Amino acid sequence: MIGKLRRSYVIVFLLIVVAIVSPMVVRMAMQARGPAIEIFCPDGSRERITLVQMKQMRTVARKGTYQNQFGNWRDEGFYAGARLMDLIPCNTDYTSILCCSQDGYAMEIERARVEDSDYPVILAYAFNGIEVPDWELGFRIAVLPLDGNVSNEEYNVLSAGSYWVKNVDRLVLKDSTRVSAP
Repeated sequence: MIGKLRRSYVIVFLLIVVAIVSPMVVRMAMQARGPAIEIFCPDGSRERITLVQMKQMRTVARKGTYQNQFGNWRDEGFYAGARLMDLIPCNTDYTSILCCSQDGYAMEIERARVEDSDYPVILAYAFNGIEVPDWELGFRIAVLPLDGNVSNEEYNVLSAGSYWVKNVDRLVLKDSTRVSAP
C-alpha cells in the first residue's frame, strides 16, 4: 500500500515537471537563435530579424565616421551591415523609421534619408571585424557615403552623430496616418 502511494506521488511529480518544462522547451526551440532586432509595422504586425538573416542580405561594408554637434569626428572605423531599407518587410508603406536603442534613445529617420543612395543608412552588425554580440555597441545605425565621412554641413543637421544610434533593438515604421507602438 505504501509502495503504491509512493509510486503515485512520483508519477504525479513527474507529470507536473513535464507539464512545466515542456512549454519552455518548445518556446526556446521556436525562437531564432542569436542576436536580433524587432521591426514594428504601421499595421500592428511585427517581425524579428536575426543576425543570420541580416548576413544573408546585401552587405554594405566600408570606412565610416561622423561629426558630432561640437564639430568633432567620432567612431571612425570599418562598418559592415545590411541597408536599413532592405530590412523593411515587403509591401510596407512608411514615411519614417524610429530607430530605438536599448537605453531609451531614439532617432527618427525620414524615408528620403533611408533610401538616399549617396548616403546609405545601414544597420551595422560589425565594426572593425568584430560582430555582434562581441561588439559591445550592438547593432548600430551608420550612414556610409563613399568617402566614409558624414559632416553636419553635408547632412544638413546640427549633429550627424545623432543618427548613429547604438545598441538598436527595434525599428518602428511610421506613416503619416498611423504609428505602430512597440
